[in-house]
Amino acid sequence: MKDFFHYFFGQGETEEFKNFGLAHFLPILLMIGAILFIYKFRHIIRDFKHEKTIRFVLAFTMIVCEMSYFWRLVGVPSLGANPVDHLPITVCGWSIIFCSYLVVTKSQSLFDIAYFWLFSGTIFALITPTVITYTGPTRYRYYQFWLEHTLGYVTIFYMIFVHKMRPTIKSAIKSYSLLAVLAVIAGVANSVIGPGANYLFMAKPESTESILDFLPANYALRIFVMGLAITALFVISYLPWYFMDRKAKQNKTEEKPDKGEEVTNTENTELSVK
Repeated sequence: MKDFFHYFFGQGETEEFKNFGLAHFLPILLMIGAILFIYKFRHIIRDFKHEKTIRFVLAFTMIVCEMSYFWRLVGVPSLGANPVDHLPITVCGWSIIFCSYLVVTKSQSLFDIAYFWLFSGTIFALITPTVITYTGPTRYRYYQFWLEHTLGYVTIFYMIFVHKMRPTIKSAIKSYSLLAVLAVIAGVANSVIGPGANYLFMAKPESTESILDFLPANYALRIFVMGLAITALFVISYLPWYFMDRKAKQNKTEEKPDKGEEVTNTENTELSVK
């Protein structure tokens, strides 16, 4: 049993996870299935007498999932974890924390931050999850990673479909500003810690293949390109809401009769009365 736990919570020495294979796509498909389920039964879930319990279970799962990442590092000495390499300076980590409190409090501010952070930062981890290259489906880290990186999206869509929450332009600006603060903190941490530190992937390319490999190695250019990419993703994340608002406004305008029609309707009413 001891050997099993050592293996299950440990990390392999060779590559166990391959991008774009079944182990990669299955968690994403399960996430999409959960989101579609929530959408289909959103009215039933909204009126369910234990709806609050659903949110609390979701929050508990996310918190345990996030904390277990650090528990594993402390509890498995063979991993050789260095505390300075695992400081809480990550978009994914904070997003899941925000989401866990979001489902409990239904805070609009937490929704605003989590929505844009997920679609502009965590999305990269879903495309190329390089951090689990050495931990495949037979390891705990694999399941911890996918729960952490998919439950956030499930939470966001749950709040959108069930509780009718949505982002705004102001919320995008607020979220962007807070992300900039986190980037400054990450930059300072990378500078102080020195070689090896790579918080927010700002300092250098990863040792394994990643979608972020398109970023230049030069630090200044790397930060500039990352800034442009994040800004573009913020805009793209808000576009569906922009078009929905525009369509709703257009439909409202078309339904409102013009002054000429109002006068005609009034005259017809008067004639009918006479």
